[in-house]
Amino acid sequence: MDASGYACKARAMPPPLPPDPALGLAIKELREARGLTQEELASLARMTFGTVSRLESAKSAPAWATVMQLIDALGASLLELARTVEKSRRKL
Repeated sequence: MDASGYACKARAMPPPLPPDPALGLAIKELREARGLTQEELASLARMTFGTVSRLESAKSAPAWATVMQLIDALGASLLELARTVEKSRRKL
């Protein structure tokens, strides 16, 4: 029920977006440019190696908080990530 006393319709959650291969490639390129392994990036970002691997291979789409953890761990900016994603799109 909402504040006016009317019943609220339940809304179904939209389906999740599919993973973006360009984002995965961009994460990999930024990681490699910094001379990091997946394990090292995972440790710096406080996530598992499997998470980094799944993101880079576009097997899962990251939450916003995960993206922020990654760019912080990479010492990158959101703008640098976005530019790298755009370059990656042109390669795919």
